[in-house]
Amino acid sequence: MKRLLLYSVIIGFAATTGANAQVSSINSAVIVPRVFNDVPGATGTYINTYPGSITLGESGVNSASGFADRDVWYFSNNGGTSPYQFQPGDYFNASMTVTLTGGNTGLDLEAGWLFSDPSGTWGGDLQSLETKAGVVVQFGGPSYYPFSPAAGGYPGAGGSVPNYVNGQTYTFGLSYVKDPNTGNNAFEYSVNGQYAASSPGDLYFDLGPGVSIGAPGDYLGGYFQIQTDALGNPNQAGQAVFGQISITAVPEPSALALLGLGLLPLLFRRRRN
Repeated sequence: MKRLLLYSVIIGFAATTGANAQVSSINSAVIVPRVFNDVPGATGTYINTYPGSITLGESGVNSASGFADRDVWYFSNNGGTSPYQFQPGDYFNASMTVTLTGGNTGLDLEAGWLFSDPSGTWGGDLQSLETKAGVVVQFGGPSYYPFSPAAGGYPGAGGSVPNYVNGQTYTFGLSYVKDPNTGNNAFEYSVNGQYAASSPGDLYFDLGPGVSIGAPGDYLGGYFQIQTDALGNPNQAGQAVFGQISITAVPEPSALALLGLGLLPLLFRRRRN
């Protein structure tokens, strides 16, 4: 009976962590240029040396109409052929640095995380970003959090950072985990080691009971967006460099509990016997 129970714990642990192992298969990134393509005649620069760095840039973004050009990169697990489709059990910690340069005065230039959610299952596209105007903010998905004074609603209930200055490098963190207080799936956000909080002392932004990521098109990566210059200035150009890119799988808490409460005591008892 002890042997059967031991085998059942091992099988249960493997089943619980099986989906999570898919995050560990991520080995590359794929660049998707011109998700917004309001200035088709602009010149794009796209350099992918994942995980070292990814550069997304545009020049000649000048047009009397249209708003912006946007380029995106996504994590991939097939050598960069296509984006990785996240699954409900794909708990993770992700981090990267972001450096913005260029851009004409008074025009939007921004970059940061983009977790696409075309179905809107957990609130729609999630972004955590910096802008040339100094805004550092998280919005979309299930939450909103102002990190810098230039972001509306500052200060938030948690950490804060100075307004972004063009050319600086900020570090962005994004995690998908279980909220231990509610049992709901949740996100955590950080900038330069400062964590957002949904309320004082609470770093979790819950998706709601029974809600998870994993709908078709739920891809995670970074984006760069540059506004078109409609005033006829000779060259609206800029770029974002994403560096030190990492993503690691996080075991589901129930899997760790299963291991700790079931497998380890059995192994210890077997050794004593």
